This record gives sequence, structure tokens and C-alpha cells, in this order.
Amino acid sequence: MNPVEIIKKKRNGEVLTEEEINYFISHYVKGKIPDYQKSALLMTIYFRGLNDAETLGFVKAFINSGERVNLSHIDKPKIDKHSTGGVGDKTSIILAPLVACFDVVVPMMSGRGLGHTGGTLDKLESIPGFNVHLTIPEFIANLEKLNVSMIGQTDTLTPADKKIYALRDVTATVENVGLITASITSKKIAEGSEGIVYDVKVGNGSTLPTYDKSKELASKLLKTSRDFGQKAIAVLTDMSSPLGYAIGNWVEIKECIEIMNPKLKKSNLSEDLIYVTLYLAGAMLMLSGKCNSIEEGMKLSEKKLASGECFEKFLALVEMQGGDSGLIKSPENYPKAKLSDAVIAESDGYIAELDALTFGLAAVNLGCGRKTVEDKIDYSSAILLNKKIGDKLSAGETICSILGETRQQVESTKAMLLKGIKISKDKPEIKGRIIEVIN
Repeated sequence: MNPVEIIKKKRNGEVLTEEEINYFISHYVKGKIPDYQKSALLMTIYFRGLNDAETLGFVKAFINSGERVNLSHIDKPKIDKHSTGGVGDKTSIILAPLVACFDVVVPMMSGRGLGHTGGTLDKLESIPGFNVHLTIPEFIANLEKLNVSMIGQTDTLTPADKKIYALRDVTATVENVGLITASITSKKIAEGSEGIVYDVKVGNGSTLPTYDKSKELASKLLKTSRDFGQKAIAVLTDMSSPLGYAIGNWVEIKECIEIMNPKLKKSNLSEDLIYVTLYLAGAMLMLSGKCNSIEEGMKLSEKKLASGECFEKFLALVEMQGGDSGLIKSPENYPKAKLSDAVIAESDGYIAELDALTFGLAAVNLGCGRKTVEDKIDYSSAILLNKKIGDKLSAGETICSILGETRQQVESTKAMLLKGIKISKDKPEIKGRIIEVIN
């Protein structure tokens, strides 16, 4: 087969065969097809889309590029959750150990940030020593011991997706329903999950900002998972403003620690972050058969979170994967960013808008995310919200704080954030984060 002809075929709007897809993917992974040709194919797919058959072809090619995890010997429900990405979205950090407390196995294989959206792996790696690069035998052993493990894609598990995932991020080809579906479901099938809860974000801070596109993605994720025998449910959640108070890597870990550890003195605890986390936990418990409804699962999860058991499970997870547990117990000891500045309210009023996309791009500018594949993450840099939508404020009050390493970064980030903040005289309507559940 000729890669150029395959690119041309898709460019012209024709449907690729499973054989053509497998050829292109396998040869790209082997280094026989260069990045520029793969980038060309990704761009044609971005504009032309993938039908259901092509999407399945990509899923199979991704899975077949490596090995699959076999968890059949573990006689427990195996349920995972996946978010399509957002700003300040850190639910997995709490969710994975929380659900594992119910004797449910959570084999969580996560990704890095894409574009303006944060990634769970980047957050976990802000914990000194935390190893996300486990071998499959190590991954399985951790699940046997603790019911939970959180890793990235190994070199042997869906390596094709791993390689293409990074390329999509820097070629403006992230926002495609078929590619997103193939990337997500291939990992979730290969990791050994029996069931999956999809947290599909809606709003300008998400990968697919419109309701229609997000619902299309949710439906495609459900169909693809079920085609491979997985139980699945999708929850549409609002991502028009950042989730929680913290945007960054370590600061998001710290925010989760404060929620999980009942012994710590609390700063502002994010009600929206806690609610979404409990809702998704309830959905996972329902899929696992531990309860009969999401609402029942939420009540069970809330009690487990308040008891401190979730925090102890997270602490054990960090220690098991080589992380510095001392910083988990005393997060205030984490190295601080060199500089700080604040966005100050110029007038009295109410917070009417905290544009999630603007905040996400500002965080990338600050070093919390990547502009190129080679970029290194700055784990200490952050944006910390003091106010949320609907909060009253007076002139001179701090809306948010900026933590960074250089004055130029801090100043340019501040200028960006000002464009994404709106203050109104009247208190705006506060909408709930849960939009819709799709079964």
C-alpha cells in the first residue's frame, strides 16, 4: 500500500478500509511512515471525519499495536472513568481511590494534557517520585494489592495511540469525534476494564465545546465500548468555567488532598468539584453492581470520603507508585513558585463569567501545559481562584492569584485572564455542573 494514496483517498472524502487503517497505523508505529505524513492524514480526518466502521478500525489498530491487560483472574468488578478533558478537572485524583474503597478494581490509564485541557498524568507527576510508567505486570500487581493503580500508556499497550496522541496535540487535530473516540476507547478496552463511566465535558473549556458535538461524542463512546462488550454510561458535565478553585498541576493535587484528608485545615472547598466527583463515583458504583442508582452511590461515596478512608487509599497509592507521601501528608511543604501576582476587581459586583478556555490557555502560557511535544511542565506554576461564578465582590478584592517563574509569564498571563473575567451588577443564574446522563 502507498501512504500517499491513503491520504489522498481520505482527502477526497472516501471511506478507508480496515486494512488501510491498520497498514498506516502499524507502519507509522514502526517508523516506516514519517510524522509529516501522519500529520497530513490526521488533518484530512479532522475535516472529513470518521464513520463508525473507520472508528472501529482505528480502535482495533490501536489495540493491536500492543498487548492487552488480562484481569480476569481478579474476581471483582473492574470499572474505570474517563474525562474528555477540561480546565481544573481533577476528579480522577479523588475518584480512583474513592471507588477502590468499595472493593471495586479501578485500572485507570490516563493521558497528558491536550491543548488547553489538563491531563491526570501531569498532575500525578507533580508528586515527586510518582511513577506513572509501570510495566503491565506491575500494574496488575498493584491492582491485586490495592484495587487501584494510575498509569500512563506503556510502551506495549496501545503504543500507536500514545504516539499519535502527542502528535494530535501539536497539529491542531484534537477536536475530532472519531479520533477522540478511538483514542479513549482503545485504552479503556486494552487496560482490562469491564465497565466505563465517560465524563463528557460541554462548554468552551472542553475539547468539543458545543452540546451537539459533545452528545455525539458521548453516543459514539457508548456504542464503541459496547461493541467490545463493555458496560458504559456517559455523563455530560458543564465546562464553561474552571472546575474547582485550582488550575495547575501540584495545586490541583493539593486541592484534592484538602478534600480527601479530614484532618487538614481547609481553604475554600469547591462544592462543584466535590459534587461532580461524587456523581461520577455514584455512576461507577452503579455500573459495578454495588448500588442501584447514581444517587445511592453518591450517598455511599460521601460517607466514605468524609471518613478519611479515601485519603488513606490515595496515600497508599502514592507510596505504592514511589511518590513522596510526606508531601501528601503535609502539602504546604511543596516548593513554591518564585513569583505571584493577583487579578484585582476594579468595581463592585458579581462574578458573571470565568471563561474556561481563556483560563486554560492562560495556564498553558504560564507553563502548566504544553505548546509543543518537547515542552516541560512547570509543576509549581498555577492560577488560584478566590471567587467563583455568582460570588459577590468589592472593588480591590482579589479575583484570582497567579503563581509563576518569570515576570514576563506572570504579566502576560494576567493580561490573558482579564479578557476571560466578567463582572455584572446583578447576580447571575448559577447552573449545575451535571447536564445530562446518557445510558
